[in-house]
Amino acid sequence: MEDKEYISKELFEIIERYIKGNMTLKELQDINQLIELDTDFKQKVEEVKTYIHGIETQALKEKLDDFHEATKNQPNVAQKSNLIFLNFKRIAIAAAFIIGLGSIWYFSIPQNEKLYAKYYKNDPGLPTTMSSTNNFEFYSAMVKYKHGEYKSAIQSWNALVAKTPENDTLNYFIGVAHLANKNVDSAIPFLERTVQSKKDFPLINDANYYLGLAYLKEGNTELAKQFLSKSNNDLSKELILKLSD
Repeated sequence: MEDKEYISKELFEIIERYIKGNMTLKELQDINQLIELDTDFKQKVEEVKTYIHGIETQALKEKLDDFHEATKNQPNVAQKSNLIFLNFKRIAIAAAFIIGLGSIWYFSIPQNEKLYAKYYKNDPGLPTTMSSTNNFEFYSAMVKYKHGEYKSAIQSWNALVAKTPENDTLNYFIGVAHLANKNVDSAIPFLERTVQSKKDFPLINDANYYLGLAYLKEGNTELAKQFLSKSNNDLSKELILKLSD
């Protein structure tokens, strides 16, 4: 027999509001941070999304409307008649993290994690439409990077940087690719090499910014501020103020 889990009216409506985009900006930011930090929770949200999309045929939509109408004036205490059965194990437990935004799970997230989630955004990469045939391998990897194939791009660039270890562009993009692939420890050495270069590197401000973010993610606030202060990026200045509060 197929196992079923149930979810209360209150819990279902919170998830439904998130999926349908009916939340305030603050609520949306809070939940997105949890999704960013908890891959298991992210998977559960996708399962609920699949379920909700699956019931949006006319017949089942009418049942959903009946559910809302029947429970509109009911107290929040879950009654047996106010439960919707879902075919996903542990979904009530996973979704319970978001009941009452501003609850303990949000405040337990370290401040550095919150700031990293807010200020980190993948480097967009370099244009590839006019790439030179002399740099085919580099730009081929850049295409992979821009399509989210970070591991494959890193492998290609690693082969190139082994031949030219002082190449700032390679070190930089290997570093930001590791960040995009959520490997902060691996990103730091490559970004360190980039910012320590004595050459006039055009992406030096970005390199300092991402290195500062990497140390922020690691919880090293002092090093984060040190490298952020070397970047002219407006976000760097804003983040330094946040870290100085």
